Amino acid sequence: MAYGLSYAGADSDYDSADAVIIGVPYDHTASFKAGAREAPFAVRRASYNFEEIHFEHGLDQPRLAVHDYGNCDDFVFPEDMIEEVNFAVQPAIRDGKFTVAIGGEHSITIPIIRSHERDGIALITVDAHLDSRDEYMGSPLSHACVTRRAADHLGLDNVYALGVRAAGAEELDREDAVPFVSSYDIMDRGAVWAMEKALEAVSNERIYLSIDIDGIDPAYAPGTGTPEPFGLAPIDVKRMIGAVGERLAGFDVVEVCPPADPSGITSVLAARLINEALAVYARHNRS
Repeated sequence: MAYGLSYAGADSDYDSADAVIIGVPYDHTASFKAGAREAPFAVRRASYNFEEIHFEHGLDQPRLAVHDYGNCDDFVFPEDMIEEVNFAVQPAIRDGKFTVAIGGEHSITIPIIRSHERDGIALITVDAHLDSRDEYMGSPLSHACVTRRAADHLGLDNVYALGVRAAGAEELDREDAVPFVSSYDIMDRGAVWAMEKALEAVSNERIYLSIDIDGIDPAYAPGTGTPEPFGLAPIDVKRMIGAVGERLAGFDVVEVCPPADPSGITSVLAARLINEALAVYARHNRS
């Protein structure tokens, strides 16, 4: 476990678990503020803030058996990180576990997506940034290249981004631009509308949902490496997770940067979003 601390309620052994939580303390392609490597511990610690039952889901809500794998080892080069995450995640996916990853920066999503079969999932991200560059600062495995690498593996028709409000010209001015809905359109038309648009657009049925915490406005989530104003409200993201519903197949929260948020509210929010994903998955997969 991370420094002896496991995620709250994750007291199942691996074989009995429905879901597996994996921490990936990696931030070595960070381009503004580093520190996301500290998030797995901070988010686990924040998870003890909550009641076991979230009342809006009902007192009889089904519960998952959850196992905390602990943290992957921290490496400097993204290629080594990818090999390490593959080692941790692939067996859980093969065994039919619902995987929840705690980043770390957004590049940790790349090996998780590659661990799924090409026709197995679609990736939907909630992110301030499109993250679709071919390479960034000399690396094709940067946190700024996540949706492009996912499109390489899954096909462009199985990648969609929500909440975007920052992108480079080279990401937008191309025939194979990653499709997205901006945060401004979401504010006008609603979070559920945006998620339903993404769900209708992708080809594969099962959805891997990746939450970059900077998709949420920095007023609510200041602890992130690349804060971008005019973002989503936390309730928007909660509604999006609920809208994925029975199609939810995997989940991560990335880019929480505890050193940038002494209050700890960003880690608390990240933990609550993990709990929300576990609750939604349980509702559709446990009687």
